[in-house]
Amino acid sequence: MTHEVFIVDDDAAVRDALSLLLRNNGMHTEAFANGSTFLQACEHQDPGCVLLDMAMPGMNGHEVLATMNERGLQIPVIFLSGYGDIAMAVRAMQLGAVDFLEKPISGAELIRRLQSALMNDEERRKMQLHIQTSRQSYSRLSPREREVMALVVSGLLNKEIARQLQLSPRTVEVHRIHVMHKMGISNIAELVSVAGHCKI
Repeated sequence: MTHEVFIVDDDAAVRDALSLLLRNNGMHTEAFANGSTFLQACEHQDPGCVLLDMAMPGMNGHEVLATMNERGLQIPVIFLSGYGDIAMAVRAMQLGAVDFLEKPISGAELIRRLQSALMNDEERRKMQLHIQTSRQSYSRLSPREREVMALVVSGLLNKEIARQLQLSPRTVEVHRIHVMHKMGISNIAELVSVAGHCKI
């Protein structure tokens, strides 16, 4: 999976230096001189990370991140500022930034922070895909299969479910097998796990 690192900084020398450093470490980069240009280009949800300067002409870093939030752009943001203070960092984290770094920072440390942010974002995306897939599978269950699934995850045995739904234990077992097959899982622990995503 290719991860794009978006560099947003009004200093051309900084953009060039960061681009070179990241490319030399196997990362794809795209650089922008201001927040507005970046926001015009960033209309997707591809895996990546944003290295965002705080003090820029036009929109500052906080305003760029706030606009990203409004648009639902869930790309991890790392602030890289030469004029940071505690209040600025707190505000950035409140807006959802994953990190706040002060210039200058060593190349090795920056790469480490970026890799951590990218790894966490990849895990988040995998979880979102898992939840989406679980909900799609759940939507394909019949009403009776949903009833059986809800009772299974609540801890009831087949004979107890049969009694409650006025079915034979064998019929409950068939519905249970269908639920497991349609949900794409093989054991009760997995079923309980995905049930939390399905608004049962």
